[in-house]
This record gives sequence, structure tokens and C-alpha cells, in this order.
Amino acid sequence: MSTIVAKVLPVILIFALGYILKRTNFFRKEDGDLFLKIVFYIAVPALLLLNLPKIELSWEFIYLPLAPIFIVFVTYILSRLVGRQLKLKQTTMGVFLVGTLIMNIGVTLPFFIAAYGEEGLIRALMFDFTNASLTFTFVYYLACKHGAGKSSSPIKRVLTSAPMWAMLIGIILNLTNLQLPNVFNNLLTILGNLMVPLLMLALGIYFSPRIVYALPLTASLIIRMGVGLGLGFLFVAHFDIEGLSRSIILVGSAAPVGYNTLTYASMEKMDQEFAASLVSISIMVGIVFIPFLIFILG
Repeated sequence: MSTIVAKVLPVILIFALGYILKRTNFFRKEDGDLFLKIVFYIAVPALLLLNLPKIELSWEFIYLPLAPIFIVFVTYILSRLVGRQLKLKQTTMGVFLVGTLIMNIGVTLPFFIAAYGEEGLIRALMFDFTNASLTFTFVYYLACKHGAGKSSSPIKRVLTSAPMWAMLIGIILNLTNLQLPNVFNNLLTILGNLMVPLLMLALGIYFSPRIVYALPLTASLIIRMGVGLGLGFLFVAHFDIEGLSRSIILVGSAAPVGYNTLTYASMEKMDQEFAASLVSISIMVGIVFIPFLIFILG
């Protein structure tokens, strides 16, 4: 447990630093917008190009990348039904949908590494392969569709997004076994390392201690972490998955709301206040719930 705390605490402290610097007027909301754009256009593509070629696309672990597809699309159907009952405005509905669909595997990785070692990390990345693919395609399309800024069609923005192209190039590199020169790998490592600090600083800038839209926020958390876990149990039970892969799927399915909920809210002019509150509270819950779930699963 001390190893997990040592890995997670710095992330929490960066979030706290962003919040403190906002409260002292060192940062403004516009700085958070800039940080999120850097993450979307630079850091995320760098991480995709760096890690996708390293993932072993083996039939042995086929259920790991399949599980997010089942979880995301079943969750989408449920979230649309719940969102309509809540009668949310378009930009808030967009955050509600995006928040329930993106599994924040980044938050779970320190726990996976501490509990399961390198093998757990590799399997978690395989699970996150399709999670990330859906995040930068289907979920981003939903964000574009529900956002207030519509200078171009949602499909066009998805097809021209930097993460989308980085993902395609990463898959090609993986399938062809091509290796990037070390200088590019080193560059991608540096750029990719910007993601967590910039995201957490942006989250601190946007964070407000008060709960925004209590009922939709509670519903989002229940769907993302509670229903998500239930869908994970259905998936592993149906395919009789045991061992480490079972644990990875169950913990991943219960992951908190993804950082990109806030990124998309900023980029596509959705309800940023609701997004910041949702992501912040979800991660706080996840930091306690995820290690507890790993402990229960053994």
C-alpha cells in the first residue's frame, strides 16, 4: 500500500498546486484551457505513438481489448436514457455522456503496477487500447455533437484530430514491427510526460469544492463506476475469464471518469463547470475505491 501511496500522492499534490495557484490568482481559467489543448494536441499523441507499438496484439488476450467495447456501448444506451429523464441541456448532456463513457485507466495504472507488476501493466494497456480508441473516435464525436462550438462537422473533427492519427500510426508501427529512432522515442517520452502534470494543473484550475448539479453528478458516478463494474462482472462471467485478466477487466470497468471529459468540455464548449466537478470528485472517489477493489479481488 505504501508503494501505491508514493505513486499517487504526487499526482494529488499537482492537482492541489493548480487549485492553490488559481485561488492566489497566479492561474486563470484561460491557462487551464491552454494546458488542455497542449495535452490533446501534443501529449496524448506522443503517448499513443510511444506505447501502441509496444503492446503485444496477441489472440491470447483477446478479451482484454474486447471488454471496453461491450462496456462503453451498453453504458452509452443507459446514459442516454438517464440523461433524457434528467432533462439536461445540450452542453451538460454532452459532459454527462462523455463522463460515463471514458474509463480513466491512467488513474488505475499506479495501482496495477504496484499490485501486479509489469504483467499487470501490459494487460492494462491492452484493455486501454480499445478504451482509448473509442475515447478519441466515438466519444469525441459525441462531444463535438453536443458542444456549443460547431465550426465544422463532428465527423470531420474526429477524422482530423491529432490523437486519431497518432493512434493509426501507432497501430501501423505495431503491425509492421517498425521501430522509431531513439531520438524520436526520447522526444515522445518527454512530450508524453507532460500529460499528467498539465492535466492535474488544469483540473486544479477548474476545480470547485462545491458540487455542481448534484443529481446528474451522482448519476454519472453511479453509472461510470457502479454500473461499469457490474458490466465488467457480466463480461468476465459470460466468457469465464479468470486470473489476472479478470482482475484487470473488473478494475478497469470501475475506473473513475476520464480526464478527457474535461479536455473535451474545454475544446468543444460544453459545460466546463460540471465537467470539472465530475472529474474531480470521481478521481477522489477512485483513489480510495480502486485500491480497495484490487484488495478485494486479491
